[in-house]
Order: sequence, then C-alpha cells, then structure tokens
Amino acid sequence: MISAKLRGALLCSVLLLASACAAEPPAIGEQTPAASPQETGASGGTITTGDVTTSSNVKHVANVPRTAPFDGADDLGTDLAFQGDYAYVGNFGGFGIYDISDPAAPRIVSQVSCPAQQNDVTIYGDLLVLSIDEPRGGAECDSPDGQEWEGLRIFDVSDKASPRYVGAVQTDCGSHTHTMVPAGETLYVYVSSPGPEPDSPTCAPPHELIQVVEIPMDSPESAKIVAKPNIFPERESSEYSSGCHDITAYPEKNLAAAACFGDGVLLDISDPVAPKVVQQLTDTENFQIWHSATFNNDGTKVVFSDELGGGGQATCDRNTPGTKGANAVYDLINGKLERRGYFKIPREQQPDENCVAHNGSLIPVPGKDVMVQSWYQGGVSIWDFTDSAAPKEIGFFERGPYGGGGIAGSWSAYYYNGYIYSSDMTRGLDVLQINDPLTDPAKQVEMDDFNVQTQKSY
Repeated sequence: MISAKLRGALLCSVLLLASACAAEPPAIGEQTPAASPQETGASGGTITTGDVTTSSNVKHVANVPRTAPFDGADDLGTDLAFQGDYAYVGNFGGFGIYDISDPAAPRIVSQVSCPAQQNDVTIYGDLLVLSIDEPRGGAECDSPDGQEWEGLRIFDVSDKASPRYVGAVQTDCGSHTHTMVPAGETLYVYVSSPGPEPDSPTCAPPHELIQVVEIPMDSPESAKIVAKPNIFPERESSEYSSGCHDITAYPEKNLAAAACFGDGVLLDISDPVAPKVVQQLTDTENFQIWHSATFNNDGTKVVFSDELGGGGQATCDRNTPGTKGANAVYDLINGKLERRGYFKIPREQQPDENCVAHNGSLIPVPGKDVMVQSWYQGGVSIWDFTDSAAPKEIGFFERGPYGGGGIAGSWSAYYYNGYIYSSDMTRGLDVLQINDPLTDPAKQVEMDDFNVQTQKSY
C-alpha cells in the first residue's frame, strides 16, 4: 500500500497524535458537506456521461491514460508544471512531457523512467527539478532501491524528446515538495520534507524546517544546499513532526506561505536565503495536517488546506465537519492573517472514496478570487472565495469510485491558458474547460509558464 510508504501526505499517525486522525461528529452550527452527491453550488444542474459527472458549465475535453512505462500499480500520477505548449507531469515512475498545443488532443512527447516518491516537478528555463522523498541507492535514475540517498534531481529538457539528467542534490529527509524562488541567474529552491526519523541514515535528527538549494542556471550540476533555516526551533521537541509539507512563494511581494504540518506560517523572503517568520498560525481544533497554501492575486489573502487523514481517508462525508479536510480562507490585514471562512466540496463521497482538499491554483480572473482544486476521488472543484467569509463552489468534475480500490483520484488540478489540467493518480491526464461568466475573463490571460508554488501576478 502507498500509505505504508509516504512519509508526509499519507502518514497522519507519524505526523500528529493518532487521536487527531479520527473524524469527529459535527458540532451544532458547523458546516457539513451536503448529503446528496448531486448537490452543488454550481448553477444549471449536472451532466453525467459514463462514470463522469460534471456541473453543466464544465466540459471534459480530453483524457490521456497512463501508458508504459508508467502503467504499473505503483506508477501514480503526481504534480504538474507548464511552459509554453508543454505540460510536465510527475509520476512515481518518473516524469512525462506532454504537447498541449491542442488541449483537446494532448500528445506524449517523452517519458523518463526515474522511479521515486513522489517526483513532484517544476520547470524553469531548460531545467526541470524533481522532488525525491524516498531513500534510493543513489542520485541517478538507474540507481537501485536503497537507503543512501534522497533529495532533488535536475534535468535539462531543452530537447523535449530526450531529457538529460544533469545532477542532483542530497537533502535531509529528502524532498516531499519544493518551491522555486528565481533570483537573476540563480534559482533558489526551498525544499520541504517531513522528519526526522531517528533510525534513518538519510533523515537523522535534528531536521530544520526548510533547506535552501542554490542552482546556478549556467552550471546546474554544481547545485548545492546554501542554508538550512530553522524558522521555529521550539518545534524540535514538540509532539509534531519537524519540517514543512508545502511552501508557496510570491517573490514579487517578498512573501511566502508555508504549510508546516502542525502550523501555517507567513514568511518574509526579501532575502531568499534567510526567510523570516512574520506570523505562525496553529489551529488544532479544525486542522490536522497543514498541507498547502495559495495567495490570491493581490497577495491580500491566503488559502490554507487541511489534508485530514493524509489523503487516504474518506473525509468528504456527513460525519466529518465542514471545517476539517477543507480550506480555510485568511485575509491579510495590516501584515497579519485573520481567518474568515471555510470551503469544502458540497458533494458527499462514498465510504470507499478517499477525499480531502489537495493541490490547486488560482484561475486568473481579474478582480476576483477564484480557485480550482483537486480532491482525490472527490474530483476537481472550481470555487469562488472573493467573499472570504462565504466561499462557494461554481463548478466541478468527478468520476465514480475507482474500481481498482485503494487510493486514487485527482492529485493536482491547475488552470493554464484557458484549460484546467488534472493529474489523476490512476487514470492519467485529464483536460477540462469551464465556461462560466465568472471565469470567462481568465481566458484573456496568457501565461508563458506556470509553477503553482511560485506565484506571479496577472
């Protein structure tokens, strides 16, 4: 089972007290998901074709199934990045490059076999970076299973048909996710990883929360760790695991928001090698695993998500409060974050469908705050948080329960140049389009590239 392997997203018993993993009945007055699987905040009803159900304003444009060498039981789709007419798709088996010049007919250009968990991917210039969160026998792709190495792998993808491995950086406790902070000819990468593990040769204590890797663009093979800022050392002796799960940087505003398992953190990154804590948030009542963060375009709000159960549980049901396994919307007022509201998908999922808030991105609607987000087997949700206190769903896409059993569904769902791309763990790459008066202005926004954890204004 994957849940026996993943340190971060799928091991809540390691990260927090075991009692926190159990769902509690909703308290009086708390928001809960709707009982009917057909209810949604989207107007105009729903459309069902085969095992796919969408709101009437969402169209399923294309699906590219997993193919060899990424069609095994352990070859799960993970994160996405974009550049020009290409999508870069991570997989536990390696990564693939897709030509999306025609979004209705995406085409696989190349697939690089490079096994590791979890192979989250970013793209900058001609460099592609992978996060390796699993001890391997060595840095290169053909290294056998082992206990000696984990961290970042770096590839030159100037030739899309034939990517080339150029180097790697070993990091403590590997790299569960990573975040790019460009600075001229140097690319800084923040490495997020859980830990420590006292008996692990790659993850020994103590483990600082962030590791900063410097990648010179003209000599990526010389990449190295340049800092290990321990932004709140008091956590080392706490009940929570050290490390962060995910960091989103907004370099234009010198800000980053970090989801550090037991805390949400607002950071000043005006010096990218020495991030400083502006504010630390803790909410043990509503949040179990602070998983990820998204700024709105103005940098005046942050959405933090809670991955209740670590991604392996069915938390989108009537027995789980609407404030858990959900998104919390915070307004940034006078430099401090203040919580305003929560959002959770309003469609109840089946007991065998793992479902919780996961990776998403803004839809670039000028003057509005709109987001698309994956929910594992809960599918893909498009929601509006312009009113921070009353966010609402405006569209969705989902399939029925995965017939193979186990963990499945949409790992990441991001908007890029008029379309939504969803990396489904078992079913491959989905392409969606939302046609709605609220989101239509986003079709006028053209991006040259997109890495969700490095936000740019539009």
